[in-house]
Amino acid sequence: MNSIPKIGEQLTEDQLTFLHTFSQSCRHSILDMVVQAQSGHPGGSLGCIDYLTLLYASIISQTGNPVIISNGHISPAVYSVLAELGYIAKKDVIKGFRKVRTIYEGHISRHVPGVWYGTGPLGCGISAATGFALAEQINNTDGKVYALIGDGETQEGQVYEAMHFARKYALDNLIVFLDYNNVQLTDSVEFIMPMDYYATFTAAGWNVLSADGHNYQNMWDALSEAQASNGKPTVIIGHTIMGKGIEFMEEAGRNHQATWHGKAPTSEQSTQELARLLPTTEQANTIDAFHRHIVWQPLVPVFRKPLSQVEVHTGVPHVYATDIVMDCRTAYGNALLDLAKLNPNIIAMTADLSGSVKTSIMQKEIPERHFDVGVAEQQMVSCAGGISLSGFVPFCSTFGAFMTSRAKDQARVNDINNTNVKMVATHCGLSVGEDGPTHQAIDDIGSMLGFFNTHVLEPADPNQCDHITRYIASHYGNFYVRMGRHKVPMLKTEDGTPLFGSNYSFTLGETAVYKKGHDVTLIAAGSMVAEAVEALDLMEGLSAELLIISSPQVFDEVLFDSIYRTKRVVVVEDHNPKTGYSAQIAKELCKKGIAPKKFIPMGVTAYQMSGTAKELYDVAGISAKHIAQACKTVL
Repeated sequence: MNSIPKIGEQLTEDQLTFLHTFSQSCRHSILDMVVQAQSGHPGGSLGCIDYLTLLYASIISQTGNPVIISNGHISPAVYSVLAELGYIAKKDVIKGFRKVRTIYEGHISRHVPGVWYGTGPLGCGISAATGFALAEQINNTDGKVYALIGDGETQEGQVYEAMHFARKYALDNLIVFLDYNNVQLTDSVEFIMPMDYYATFTAAGWNVLSADGHNYQNMWDALSEAQASNGKPTVIIGHTIMGKGIEFMEEAGRNHQATWHGKAPTSEQSTQELARLLPTTEQANTIDAFHRHIVWQPLVPVFRKPLSQVEVHTGVPHVYATDIVMDCRTAYGNALLDLAKLNPNIIAMTADLSGSVKTSIMQKEIPERHFDVGVAEQQMVSCAGGISLSGFVPFCSTFGAFMTSRAKDQARVNDINNTNVKMVATHCGLSVGEDGPTHQAIDDIGSMLGFFNTHVLEPADPNQCDHITRYIASHYGNFYVRMGRHKVPMLKTEDGTPLFGSNYSFTLGETAVYKKGHDVTLIAAGSMVAEAVEALDLMEGLSAELLIISSPQVFDEVLFDSIYRTKRVVVVEDHNPKTGYSAQIAKELCKKGIAPKKFIPMGVTAYQMSGTAKELYDVAGISAKHIAQACKTVL
């Protein structure tokens, strides 16, 4: 190819010949890698490769615009294109595809140069793509963001959430290719779940284009039309054939059979096709010669160390007077506003709950960096993942019950991608009060503890909440911060000053000693700290040492030294003790060989009905009087 195609112009014969040569070589690589692995998804990869060839060779090689592959199982197609462009070694990917100790995973991985976001669970990628597109929009650039989705994938509710978000925020820099091969994992789309993709995207307010996914000129015309900005995102519905280019696979694809969706052919089946597709010396030289036209080179993927410090101005923490009674969520909102004023890369997202989660405090003063996704928690968390990899620090907030259940998969995929998302959840535990059991997040800590790059935190009062909010902004990684709904008193020292005041600096895993004692170690977190403080006045004749913790993952020696001395432990939490602080502390005690004489886990052991937080704590047996009684029983 003697020149790079220009948007809006006809492709030349040279360009068409080159594109056919390039895609043929990619098809050889796709077939070779799945045969050698005896695993993978060849059908969709072969069907998408003509579009990916055109996109990467003609646009991405020049611009480096992000491409998010939401249907991540077509990794063979993506890896083959990256190899033809010289971004990765072809022999390494063919030999290492789906093999242990290589970066060429079965679903596309961000470890591979030229991959912006690793995907697998369907629906996550399109939402992440809206995050990349939103970042370009905030930065006021004219860069486009490209995404691929599958036709079966579009049945996912998250795709609909992304559709509406992209239209609301006029992401006209987002261009999505829908691979319409009419085949899903087990059967045809028409059999599994028939859909009208044109009507669906039109109703969502998108520009809807159509293209033959194997006709380069047809696809180039659609891409050219999609470049025009008119305030709407664009979807190109590409009509493709699963298994295109491999005769024995293409026949099944034309009949909308799922035979080759996720099945690798044998080497005997593939020998003839591999020989036919193998580029000639002349063709290989043609592809090599194209490399001189390549402008953009991908950077080596960077996976930042979780908890490493980042350049964020944290400002001066608020110190709330000890006579003030308020909720932690207001302290969070105030701290978020401070951070946003000091840092243009701080943004807030919420799911129709700005007033409840208090991001409204920032919204009133900096509305251009506050994004309401509507009732779409999955979109919010995946979008936040995408925008965080574009240099922004997103705080996304909703109720704990929704963040850690509806959006858990999205948080998990972000965790795998080493993103930098601050998930701040309010209305956690029985503190949610009158809303009842459907809104009681009493399993949310356990839901997040299985991740490797996400830290869980819980403030004990508004002053500590302010410090924690600033801490997570200035430390890289995903955080889940849980807090209650109701108001709590400020914690204070013996001299009456705020416990978490101007001289305080938050440290992950720290134990704050509220009161020294020698009979029993009373450990409390979050809203339960106020109850534990009340309980101290009900323990006449008993010397309890009250410790305040804020992390169920990291504990310091202060906590273990206390337990070693007293040999008696009571842990109280507004959470299911089987999967919360009690379980984590018990595990760590076992690891350290510390065997207390008594260990009483106090938490929520059954769904509760409606009532005030204080009433529910009493019914659940974790109010001040119950804590005091538990401490007395350990002697």
